[in-house]
Amino acid sequence: MSEFDTSHVKNIVLLGHAGSGKTTLAECMLFEAGITTRRGTIADGNTTGDYHELEKERGNSIFSKLLHTKWRGYKINILDTPGYDDFTGEVISALRVADTGVMLLNAVMGVEVGTDIIWDYTEKFKTPMIFAVNKLDEDSADFERTVREAKSHFGNKVVVVQYPLQTGSGFHEIIDVLRMTMYRFKDAGGKPEKLPIPDEEKAKADELHKELVEAVASNDETLMEKYFDKGELDEDEMKVGLKKAMINHDLFPLFCLSAERNMGSGRLMGFIDNVCPSANEMPPQITKKGNEMVCDANGPACMFIYKTTSEPHVGELSFFKVYSGTIKTGMELENETTGVSEKLNQLFLVEGNKRTTTNELVAGDIGATLKLKNTHVNNTLHAKGKSYELLPIEFPPPNMTVAIETVKKGEEEKLSQALHQLREEDPTLLVEVSPELKQTLIHCQGDMHLAVAKWKIENQHKLEVKFVKPRIAYRETIRKMADASYRHKKQSGGAGQFGEVFMRIEPWYEGMPEPTDLNVRGRDVHDLDWGGKLVFYNCIVGGAIDARFLPSILKGVMEKMHNGPLTGSYARDIRVCVYDGKMHPVDSNDISFKIAGLQAFRTAFQQADPQILEPVYHVEVLCPDDLTGHVMGDLQSRRAIVEGIDSEGHFQKVIAKVPLAEMDGYSSALRSITQGRAKFKMHFQAYEPVPYDLQRKLIDDYSKTEKEEYA
Repeated sequence: MSEFDTSHVKNIVLLGHAGSGKTTLAECMLFEAGITTRRGTIADGNTTGDYHELEKERGNSIFSKLLHTKWRGYKINILDTPGYDDFTGEVISALRVADTGVMLLNAVMGVEVGTDIIWDYTEKFKTPMIFAVNKLDEDSADFERTVREAKSHFGNKVVVVQYPLQTGSGFHEIIDVLRMTMYRFKDAGGKPEKLPIPDEEKAKADELHKELVEAVASNDETLMEKYFDKGELDEDEMKVGLKKAMINHDLFPLFCLSAERNMGSGRLMGFIDNVCPSANEMPPQITKKGNEMVCDANGPACMFIYKTTSEPHVGELSFFKVYSGTIKTGMELENETTGVSEKLNQLFLVEGNKRTTTNELVAGDIGATLKLKNTHVNNTLHAKGKSYELLPIEFPPPNMTVAIETVKKGEEEKLSQALHQLREEDPTLLVEVSPELKQTLIHCQGDMHLAVAKWKIENQHKLEVKFVKPRIAYRETIRKMADASYRHKKQSGGAGQFGEVFMRIEPWYEGMPEPTDLNVRGRDVHDLDWGGKLVFYNCIVGGAIDARFLPSILKGVMEKMHNGPLTGSYARDIRVCVYDGKMHPVDSNDISFKIAGLQAFRTAFQQADPQILEPVYHVEVLCPDDLTGHVMGDLQSRRAIVEGIDSEGHFQKVIAKVPLAEMDGYSSALRSITQGRAKFKMHFQAYEPVPYDLQRKLIDDYSKTEKEEYA
């Protein structure tokens, strides 16, 4: 039987911008609960959470970690997440299975860009949230400013539960306006002394207490009536009201911390077990079919895979949350996505890189299992005979693309296997083998994300690789009408080859009128795989060319559109009218008319004012106000057109459209320009004409390449 039932399991996720102190807080929580005998530090590289070799090397979290602690009769599962948005997939997957978020705010920096980005995801999941102002012991700490910024960014739902008596090196007293108590800590932190609130602070504490009580009461009619009757709510009533308001995303309590000096973590843990909801108190999960799944340990077994990792000498470790029933060792469950039956040979409680075997996990709990054969992130496993599929995690689109190559020839297969493994572990890393660009591409969140991928390939898969600039998927089109003809004639003894084609090409656009000076006999519209259209007209009169040869002419045209005349890029949005030609009763055949069609199209294309189009992306950069000028200047140096600037809280959002060719290295450049204080996202917007001088250069570069290939 499980040590904790569903109502006594709490799942929290630690969130916040890089450097806000999440991993340090996790260390405090483990230490305070007696799980560890000493607190590890980032500087010493010995924290329970950041155990990975790469994290120790870099000094920051890269992967989300599952930890757990026991506190006053409750099990608290702690999901520690990275703060850089390059690893946002780790944050989202942890948020998906958490029942409460703890958002750490750096009292020195206030609300940072990373906090805002993460907040968008908490709003989407409607995760109950606690704010914790950390680093109040640092000299530049400003609690009041941080609270103002939190309210400005996240609304007046942010309600102060605690405030510091003083900040900086003298920080060691916290006034709690929920319990109306002052906590005084020793220099070494730990368990505080409980004292009455000093007389000089009573007025402020009473005012904040009243604000808190009114905020709780305003979200519950029953409590509002009690508040009007008594002018106060007791602690049990506050607990009920706080929980309900947090579940409804109507109230976000704010606490004080110094994780570095272990001050405030015990009270925060007490609030988590007393007030924060268990999984069975949260709204039911919704399946893909729209049905509700209640979190009940006595229900049918159902678990959701939110993360996988590959460990040397062990294999693939799958992390899951139990959403219904009780999962037991030896149980066989069915994968709703693949239909495959999976046997759970081992179940683990996880503490960073340490795993403890367990026989069962109840609904609401989080754990891990080994060596599931055909189960991946976002898969639902359930009892046989059921049909449950929980809604998947939606990961963000990539912001950066590079091409990857092996340093040694002949290792392409090994690279393919390594990339497949990376993709299994990290759904935000996309791999594409592009036939168009003739490159293997990695699409990722940023340069740090890419560096981690490279480290894994080289250290775990023992494969030396290099990243190169990806080629740009240009498109070719035309801007005016042109006519051309081509006669293909070949005689080499016996039957020869003969075909002559007269062709007109024009720029195609939606709704363009039919040709008026040609006799239209047939019309085919082809939606091209790479975007745009080819509209092909049969305008042959008098049987100059047999209808049976028209598909061959079309094939020749399509072949040239697949390998455009200017740069070898795909051509698009062209209308082709075949209006005359000649054939020979013996020598004409399909290959003759394919060649004639291709060459006539090539000649006409060169005479039709050809144009190279480049992919242009919509880019949004979120940055502090004082860095807006630097960000705009850098974008304009990349041929960007800045379309506007919007305010988002204390940040500015610069909106621009930028050619993809100019976005190479942007992630690193932005981090350098802003000292990591800005974030960006981008998505494809449209194909637009390249400037004349760039078009000339692209054509010249391609012609040199062509000459080299045929030399």
